[in-house]
Amino acid sequence: MSDKSERSAGGPRLREVLEDIPSYKPGRPAAAGGPVSYKLSSNENPYPPLPGVLESVTSAAASFNRYPDLACTELYAQLAEHFGVPAAHLATGTGSVGVAQQLLQATAGPGDEVIYAWRSFEAYPIITQISGAASVRVPLTGGAESEAHDLDAMADAITDRTRLVFVCNPNNPTGAALPGAELERFLDRVPDEVLVVLDEAYREFVRDERMVDGLELYRDRPNVCVLRTFSKAYGLAGLRVGFAVAHEPVAAALRKTAVPFGVSQLAQEAAIASLRSEDALQERVEALVKERTRVLAELRGQGWTVPESQANFVWLRLGERTSAFAERAEEAGVTVRPFAGEGVRVTIGETAANDIFLQVAAAFRKEA
Repeated sequence: MSDKSERSAGGPRLREVLEDIPSYKPGRPAAAGGPVSYKLSSNENPYPPLPGVLESVTSAAASFNRYPDLACTELYAQLAEHFGVPAAHLATGTGSVGVAQQLLQATAGPGDEVIYAWRSFEAYPIITQISGAASVRVPLTGGAESEAHDLDAMADAITDRTRLVFVCNPNNPTGAALPGAELERFLDRVPDEVLVVLDEAYREFVRDERMVDGLELYRDRPNVCVLRTFSKAYGLAGLRVGFAVAHEPVAAALRKTAVPFGVSQLAQEAAIASLRSEDALQERVEALVKERTRVLAELRGQGWTVPESQANFVWLRLGERTSAFAERAEEAGVTVRPFAGEGVRVTIGETAANDIFLQVAAAFRKEA
């Protein structure tokens, strides 16, 4: 009995790879109490649900004692019609990051490599390490004015161990977007057996005509997968529903690796209703794009060097002053997303919130 106690004293044996995996850090919530405070740290949509969404979710809530539709039948049908793709090319998950993790489960493991730009979406290294694969980080190029993917360097980094390449477009957290011609040249260099994931979580905010819709690239390229989400432009961040568009072998693999019933019926109904409110969606997106234009112009007028953002956020490279800026912003009433030693990402939110951020940026710039 004592021998058994000694053997089990350390608890169950867990995978050693977990020891070095950093936890995902969500954006700080707005401060409770005190003056009015705004959350500009998570790239959320500041608007309430689109017309018809709340009603659909309320109705669906009456039956949440039942499991959701595992096959997401109606949602797939609506997505297929909306985006002009076969339903067999669709797969859903708990947000686009959930689908990204399914992609890694389907493609990569110990001994394999996953390539992505850095800095880019902070979940990439986490989910890559969980899979057991090795991360290959390719630095951004272009300096503070661009902060874009170095596609040539990413193509050069591909080896016979490469299984997947993430291309975040527009890039989170810098907002930089890739022109279609550059992206097509890159795809032409990628071997057919390597999956390229075009992470387009912020696609709805793009206004640069040089950019190409990833869905146009995937159609004749079996090794291209496009990620989209309802969390950003559609304003369903709290319901966690994302989806992938890929050729049938990849889409089928994603459905196999999905957590059963991971996308709730409430989330499915909300997504379906959101797709039916396209006009209202475009109005809200246009309002946020207009605010983004204003914020970028004012920051540059203050003397900041800011990348041209095609997303619903802006990026300030602050280096060692990052934490100080984030603290100053929170004291003024807005929370931003700091990346220690690098910079801050600031969501385009309500006009009042954006104004506070601009005031903080102006004062901080004068002190530099």
